[in-house]
Amino acid sequence: MPTVSVGRDRLFQALGRTYTEEEFEDLCFKFGIELDDVTTEKAIIRKEKHLEEEEPSEDEEVIYKIEVPANRYDLLCLEGLAQALRIFNGLDPIPTYNVARISKGSMLKMHVNSETSKIRPYVVCAVLRGVTFDEARYNSFIDLQDRLHQNICRRRTLVAIGTHDLDTIEGPFTYEALPPPEISFIPLKQTKNFRADELMEFYKSDLKLKKFLHIIENSPVFPVIYDQLFYLCLQSSMAHSAITLKTKNVFIECTATDLTKANIVLNTMVTMFSVYCERKFEVEPVEVIYPDGKSYICPDLSLYQMVVPLSYITSAVGISLPAHEVASLLNKMQLHAEHSVSAKNETSFTISVPPTRSDILHPCDVAEDVAIAYGYNEIPKMKLPSLRPQSLNQFSDLIRTEIGMVGYTEVLTWILCSYKENFTMLNRKEDKLAAINGNPRSADFEVVRTTLMPGILKTVGHNKDHPKPIKIFEVGDVVLLDESKDVAASNRRHLAALYCGATSGFELIHGLVDRIMEVTGTPFVSAGDGSGYYIQSSDEPEFLPGRQASIIYKGKQIGTFGIVHPQVLDNFDIPDPCSFVEVNIESFL
Repeated sequence: MPTVSVGRDRLFQALGRTYTEEEFEDLCFKFGIELDDVTTEKAIIRKEKHLEEEEPSEDEEVIYKIEVPANRYDLLCLEGLAQALRIFNGLDPIPTYNVARISKGSMLKMHVNSETSKIRPYVVCAVLRGVTFDEARYNSFIDLQDRLHQNICRRRTLVAIGTHDLDTIEGPFTYEALPPPEISFIPLKQTKNFRADELMEFYKSDLKLKKFLHIIENSPVFPVIYDQLFYLCLQSSMAHSAITLKTKNVFIECTATDLTKANIVLNTMVTMFSVYCERKFEVEPVEVIYPDGKSYICPDLSLYQMVVPLSYITSAVGISLPAHEVASLLNKMQLHAEHSVSAKNETSFTISVPPTRSDILHPCDVAEDVAIAYGYNEIPKMKLPSLRPQSLNQFSDLIRTEIGMVGYTEVLTWILCSYKENFTMLNRKEDKLAAINGNPRSADFEVVRTTLMPGILKTVGHNKDHPKPIKIFEVGDVVLLDESKDVAASNRRHLAALYCGATSGFELIHGLVDRIMEVTGTPFVSAGDGSGYYIQSSDEPEFLPGRQASIIYKGKQIGTFGIVHPQVLDNFDIPDPCSFVEVNIESFL
């Protein structure tokens, strides 16, 4: 989930009121985003440089770090965030974005050369006229480009955004792909003229730009846009056309390998910052002409229409709502909805999706927005009639409840562990039943556990200073190789419990075994009787000899309990004696 950093005071100014931290956190939760952190610019710098934290001074600007959904590109800047929250609060109507009505002959033109198909075949463009920048708006404009590059643009591999001061360049423009030696210009923040191949070498030492060089570095041609006089390079904008605080007219171009994403990126840029144009929410189009003679006018800011039945929305959300309330809730989420009733008395909504909401792709997205606007906490909890949990999971929950009532605390441990923990540290030899991870990221994830014992012992080892006694349990899966299964392995649901204290607590673990058998309705029988369970001496290496037993249920061994071997305790750095039990609870079903 991307995190957006915005100045608190400027955000509150845009929202039209101030909030306490708790109030703003509550607003974010209701809207479906999260206030992740409250910090300052200086604190962020100190953290990046690993310096000691200091008390913030009163003159430091407070920064809110807000976590937003990954597909809500309109929330990646303060402008979009403030606009969405104001509409959600009922302060503003849904804006109407317009493409300026100018004749085709008056439009700026972008001619695409056929060679671009070898590297980036698509380009989309637009113009923002009469923009008024101040330092904060300018920084937000640049930051939005960076966030889009990191997010939907996939670090410029799918889309690369270029922004230029239109008053310093002259159309028509041409998008070409040329050999690197044929491209030369003065890049942004430089004073020297570079050929494109020289620029690749120069930027290998640039911490910010070197990570993007691989995108075109080995290509025989580099994509390039030029006007009547100057080149405007893909990887680094030209110094001559760089936008500044004095820029009034901004030319935006997006070159791409994915046309859909290019249009989303362009629409996001122009809709977010057309609010600062002389004609608010108006964007000037550009005609893009391809080698085959086809031409396209962009950006496309038309509304996308979607028909969604009211019954679908109410069934998906789980509540019954009248049509007028659903329409009001959708309006809060920037979706204009008009309802109609068919001849069969079925109510449907025609949803008008604005260009800012590229995340609305399916009726389920509309239903989700209704749920967010209504409030997830306001939706009553209910169990769907079709939801039938597996008997194993129901039984596991009952076992958890019973052991919890005995006074044991449940823990959850990793299903992956190291080979050493699963075998050597338990005094075990490899049994050829373990599923080995062929390419583990680290030694901690080499094998899928065949027993719950390593996780339980590691938990105690990391909490050995905890007040004694320690009484913990886990109900979870182990995995064993099984050729009879289509994936050659099978899951087994096990129960494990451990007692650690001044004494071993063997009798307490034995009592827990009896309690488990009692609640499952399994009687204690004599050896050889297949109608219940009994215990017999065992010889497992992880337990102390003579202080362990196997649990036999209907003639089959389903578990073992005993005092953990001192060597095993030492391997897990546990100084106190422990007793442990592990049972395959699937055997009871």
